Amino acid sequence: MSEISYYTQEGYDNLKRELHRLKTEERTKIANQIAEAREKGDLSENAEYDAAKDAQGLLELRISQMEAMLANARILDDSNMDTSKALILSKVRLKNLANNQMVTYQLVAANEANLKEGRISVDSPIGKGLLGKSVGEKAEITVPAGTLSFEIVEITR
Repeated sequence: MSEISYYTQEGYDNLKRELHRLKTEERTKIANQIAEAREKGDLSENAEYDAAKDAQGLLELRISQMEAMLANARILDDSNMDTSKALILSKVRLKNLANNQMVTYQLVAANEANLKEGRISVDSPIGKGLLGKSVGEKAEITVPAGTLSFEIVEITR
């Protein structure tokens, strides 16, 4: 039994697009590679054929994994989200109390986390430390490098 995964609408749509790309473009590329390798003769000593068949197996595994993820995906709706507390899909503006710098993170499910885009997982140390906190509260968060101190300045959706 697969685990339920939570996605924003954008994340779910990206997953569907990637699955479609793998099924259409990538399957076609690998089928062409196999056909070309097959034309070169003896398959028992054809490294290109073996490599293409291995790539095909990996692609089919990835496709089946993505299909299972989509089958167990749930889309989160932020239209009536409570902004009094930091929850999944909240955008939280923080003040780092050590250096007074401001930073904004969106709390997302682990499968959509991307630090470069300011999207952190609710399962990460920072995400866990922010969940349930309100504006004005301080959060002491233990990370591998030590302890970080933040003040929650704003919560939006």
